[in-house]
Amino acid sequence: MQVRCVCVSEESYERELKLEMSSEVYDCIIVGAGIQGSCTAYQLAKNKQKSLLLEQFVLPHSRGSSHGQTRVIRKTYEEDVYIQMMHESYELWAQLEREAGVELYRRTGLLVMGPENGEGFSRLKATMQKHNIPTVFLEKQEFSQHIPNVNLADGNGALIDTFAGVLYADRALRAVQRLFQSCGGVIKDREKVIDIRPGAEVTVTTGSGVYRGRSLVITAGPWANTLLTHIGLQLPLKVVKINVCYWKEKIPGTYSVSQSFPCFVEMEPKEGEYDIYGLPSNEYPGLMKVCYHMGSETEPDERDKQTDRGDIDILVRYVTRRLPGLVPVPAVVESCMYTVTPDHKFVLDSHPTYGNIIIGAGFSGHGFKFGPIIGKVLSQLAMGQVPSYDLSPFRIQRFQSHTRSSL
Repeated sequence: MQVRCVCVSEESYERELKLEMSSEVYDCIIVGAGIQGSCTAYQLAKNKQKSLLLEQFVLPHSRGSSHGQTRVIRKTYEEDVYIQMMHESYELWAQLEREAGVELYRRTGLLVMGPENGEGFSRLKATMQKHNIPTVFLEKQEFSQHIPNVNLADGNGALIDTFAGVLYADRALRAVQRLFQSCGGVIKDREKVIDIRPGAEVTVTTGSGVYRGRSLVITAGPWANTLLTHIGLQLPLKVVKINVCYWKEKIPGTYSVSQSFPCFVEMEPKEGEYDIYGLPSNEYPGLMKVCYHMGSETEPDERDKQTDRGDIDILVRYVTRRLPGLVPVPAVVESCMYTVTPDHKFVLDSHPTYGNIIIGAGFSGHGFKFGPIIGKVLSQLAMGQVPSYDLSPFRIQRFQSHTRSSL
């Protein structure tokens, strides 16, 4: 009798053993525990979906796009779809506050400054009026009376979105994850995904285990394309490192939230330049957050090797000219990452081949405030429901000339 020896590598054997041990099937697996993934997981759990939220780093962490103490929340957008989504997002943030029993939002107003006759500022004003967003329009002669310690540039107009304010980001992320777990959801950190196999049940392999789900949601931020490689898709996503800068008040309290100083956005007039935005001094007493809304391209795992400070040079000049009450040298510089699409619109869609794999990506530095509503629509897609909003502006097919597929 001939005996045939079949050699199986140790790695393959361990993987098959893990797969055999993992008999549990989730309704949905969510990869990436930033604000979008956590809100999606929470919505699924609230809808009685057995859900697993996987995160590659130890929680909490500051390696991605959802950390930090504050974000701006606003309805000041030029596009109708964002304003429509933000109406409900405000309601969902208020609901999260009630459910979590913690303050997540502080109303400060948002000052928007931009070239008065410029296309962007004019379109913004028109959209705000069309949607009846509570807005105050400031005339040049009354600007300094209402907004002291800010120099309005010649030719610039100014308006205030009166219901805008500050979201407490770290606090919000913890609250959503806690609520997800209270609904029976499972979070596993230190679970870097190394393989995804599509099918009626999607198989997700990490460095620690193998998990199966009837649907999969990928909300991996800067690592989205790394994961999409496993399922034959690459999107035109650019990852940039943002220098998050805090500037010292010459007189403490000058730009403080306690003195009712608003958040602000300065719309840039020139093609190729990006907005500058700021939040009143709050999380670091005596320090105001002022940032350039773009950075230098980076690899997400090599973020801290990216040392370009061109954006800081722009901010130094801006602070010197426009914010005379600040010391024009940043006192604290932290790091964040944006994952940017060519049109700066989100990706909210199903995989073009595998309908039970859902992708939320490319939030382009303005997605945090949408977290609850994005969580709702991604959960609807994962459950096979018709989403609450027309997602055509966020479909993958708009990138047909850019998208690479190996399927």
